[in-house]
Amino acid sequence: MSVTIPRACVMGHPVAHSRSPMVHGHWLKTLGLPGTYELADVPEAEFPRFLTSLRARGYAGGNITVPHKEAAFRTVDRRDDAAEAIGAVNTVWYEDDQLVGGNSDAYGFIAHLAASLPAWDESTRRCVVLGAGGAARAIAFALVARGVDVAVVNRTFARARDVAMHFARASAHAWDELPGLLARADLLVNATSLGMTGKPALAIDLAPLRRDAIVYEIVYVPLETALLRDARSRGHRTVDGLGMLLHQAVPGFARWFGVTPTVTPELRALIEADIRAKSGSV
Repeated sequence: MSVTIPRACVMGHPVAHSRSPMVHGHWLKTLGLPGTYELADVPEAEFPRFLTSLRARGYAGGNITVPHKEAAFRTVDRRDDAAEAIGAVNTVWYEDDQLVGGNSDAYGFIAHLAASLPAWDESTRRCVVLGAGGAARAIAFALVARGVDVAVVNRTFARARDVAMHFARASAHAWDELPGLLARADLLVNATSLGMTGKPALAIDLAPLRRDAIVYEIVYVPLETALLRDARSRGHRTVDGLGMLLHQAVPGFARWFGVTPTVTPELRALIEADIRAKSGSV
């Protein structure tokens, strides 16, 4: 009797830069599981057909990355609560004959925060989130669900408003309101790409932020951004972006391969080494 080896993939365009195969390949190897995780470079025009034929292509599911997350949201048969609230799908799997779309970014954000600072929620009541893209939506969803008030700050106020209107405990603010918001914040999250290698720097003055506030950076290339260096020099507790990338991969792996993996120091060291070796890649 033939045995079907589980297969999953990451779908994007371009997708060669993705570190997902390295993450999932590490887990498959260390857990001793049969299976493969592959790259699937799919142009936008071909993506809906590719996604709806995923099972026919031999896949148990996969991850969705840029630029397909919104198209995946529209294409799947049904979505989980996180995907519905965030408006994007980054993980797909099958339940019976239905292709289900989920969003694991909110899970990854909270899981890494809890792993880094286990008591974070004991003193976190107010958060400032910089940015108004998909990451900001996921972070707002995750924090509001845990009773945190979220101030969404963006240079384009209309975009901040578009995020905040979806969450009962969220509010929208212009960039010039930032100093006053920081003075009251327990947690600051950079959910923009500012500070990433090849992008403009994040110009922000942390002086109004209380020293006991947490600073969370979702950028992970470079591994230490200027925001993290500044926050650490001021004595803030900090959380970097790499752990969010690793933790958000956990739910999908469990869906496709039947075992819930663990984010270990060995996995982190593997990805850190790859980032340093490729220095300028994202």
